[in-house]
Amino acid sequence: MGAGGHAAVIADVLYQSGRSLKGFLDDRTEAGSEVLGVKVLGKLDSCSDYPECLFLVAIGYNEMRRRVSRTYPVEFGVAVHPSAIIGRQVEIGRGSVVMAGSVINVRTVIGEHCIVNTRASIDHDNILGDYVHISPGAVLGGGVSIGTCTHIGLGACVRNTVKICGGVVVGAGASEVQDITEPGTYIGVPAKRMSQR
Repeated sequence: MGAGGHAAVIADVLYQSGRSLKGFLDDRTEAGSEVLGVKVLGKLDSCSDYPECLFLVAIGYNEMRRRVSRTYPVEFGVAVHPSAIIGRQVEIGRGSVVMAGSVINVRTVIGEHCIVNTRASIDHDNILGDYVHISPGAVLGGGVSIGTCTHIGLGACVRNTVKICGGVVVGAGASEVQDITEPGTYIGVPAKRMSQR
């Protein structure tokens, strides 16, 4: 569900894992178009035409991914790139994707419809709520807790045991060393909340 760049990466994860891909559904891309040589089959609402399939919402924006996943009554799968390192007792929720080179260490819980992007590192005993996006190269220390619909930006770092509420964006390259209890965008080293204008 989706046919942009993020969808192409997920398609590649499926291929690298030896799985097959029926096609893409997308409201903004013309049916018959191709992504990585695979056709766009139609709009999102045609998902009911494929009851035999598992679906992934291949949209990077957390709120849109949440909206789509709650709108269409389909069965969601999980995609994990074969180069990802997944520790023991790790749980990965339905609809979630784990990209190439990522590390998820022991006893971590990944919620539903999450993105653990390329070469992200998630240490032991983390808890990620639903619809979380951990961007490429981001690093989470041990015992971190991240709330629903939070986005950790490219190359950002989160210190051990930090708790981040839902609806937060931690900017690219930021270093988060304290708990975040208020939604908003946090940038810098150490990260501070951007003022509202």
